[in-house]
Amino acid sequence: MIPIYTAWEARLRGRCRSYVTVALLLVLFTHGAVVRASVALLMEEPFGMFGAMNPTGHAAVYLNQVCAESPTELRMCEPGEYGVVISRYHKIHKYDWVAIPLIPYLYAVEDATDIPATVDKAQVAVLREAYRREHLEALAPDNKKGMAPRGEWIQLVGSSYDRTIHGFQVTSTVEQDERFIAIFNDRNNVEHFNLLLHNCADFSRQVIDIYLPHVVRRSFIADLGLTTPKQVARSLVKYGKAHPEFEMSAFVIPQVPGTVKRSHAVRGVAESLIKSKKYLLPMVILGPALTGGVVIAYLADGRMTLPKSAIVFDINDAMIKLQSAAQVGQTGSEDSSVTGAAMPSLAPTVSSHPPPEQ
Repeated sequence: MIPIYTAWEARLRGRCRSYVTVALLLVLFTHGAVVRASVALLMEEPFGMFGAMNPTGHAAVYLNQVCAESPTELRMCEPGEYGVVISRYHKIHKYDWVAIPLIPYLYAVEDATDIPATVDKAQVAVLREAYRREHLEALAPDNKKGMAPRGEWIQLVGSSYDRTIHGFQVTSTVEQDERFIAIFNDRNNVEHFNLLLHNCADFSRQVIDIYLPHVVRRSFIADLGLTTPKQVARSLVKYGKAHPEFEMSAFVIPQVPGTVKRSHAVRGVAESLIKSKKYLLPMVILGPALTGGVVIAYLADGRMTLPKSAIVFDINDAMIKLQSAAQVGQTGSEDSSVTGAAMPSLAPTVSSHPPPEQ
C-alpha cells in the first residue's frame, strides 16, 4: 500500500480509542474456538443528496466464512480472515456484484488497528484513495488527470464513515458457503443494475435465497412491489421468530464519529411517502384518497422497530467491553420488532476445516 503519512494519522495511530463493531474484534473472545458460519444482511442507512430523495438505503450481505480471492472471485476463508461483504453496484466496471473484505468495506483500511477514532471528509477521501490505488485500480482506474475517478466506487470501501449499518444474522453451514461460492464463481458477472427490478436489495434477496430459500419476498403492499433493504430485513426477522433454531441476532455498526454528515433512518416506499413532507404534502393536496391508501399500506405491512440498544465495543488497551446487545426476540408484535440480547457471530475465521491428515 502507498504510505500516507499526515499529522492527523500520526496522532490517531498513537491513541486509537475508537468504537469498533463486533465484526472486527470478536476474535479476542474466541481464543481458538471454531467460529460458526453465518450469513448477515447489512441494512445500511441512506446519506447525502440521493439518500434524502430515496431514503430506502443500501443492502449488502456479510458472510463470515467466505472471502475474496479478488473483488470478483470468491473462496473459503483461511484462519484469521474476517469474511467478505458482497453487493450489487451501479457502474463498477460493468460488474453486477463486487466482494470486498469486511474491514476495508467498513473502514477503508486493511488492519483494525488503523481504524481512526474520528474522521472528516478529507480524511475519508485519503483513506479511500490509498486503498483504491493498492487494490481497486482495475475497478476504478485513474481519470485522465491521473487522479481518483468520480463515481460510485467509493461505496466499495469505508461505508462506516458515511452511515450506520444495521445487521440481521442467521447461522449457516460450510456446505452452504461452498455451494454459494460455486454458484457465484460460475455465474456470468455482468452488470444489469436496475433501480426498480434489479437493485441492491434484489441482489441481497437472491443471495439469502441460496441459504434460506423463499424466505425473502417483495412487499406489494408497503413497497409497491419493489424490493427494499427494509423489506429484506423484515422478512428475515419474521422468519427468525418462527425458526429459533437459526439463532437470528441483530447488531449495529455505528457511523464513525466526526464531521462527516450523519446518515438517517432507513425507510420503505410507503413509509417514505408518508414521513417525508416533500412527498406527503403534494399527495394530500392532489390525492387525499391515495394518501389514505398509502397510510393503510404502511400500517398494514410496512412497520419495523429497530433495536434501541446495540452491540458497541470500546477499544482501550486491547480490552473490549461489551456495553449493550440486541437480538431478534422470540415473541413480539406484528410490526417485526427486534428486541432481546445476544452476541452475533461476527468474527474472523479460526478454523474453517479440519486439519489435513498426515
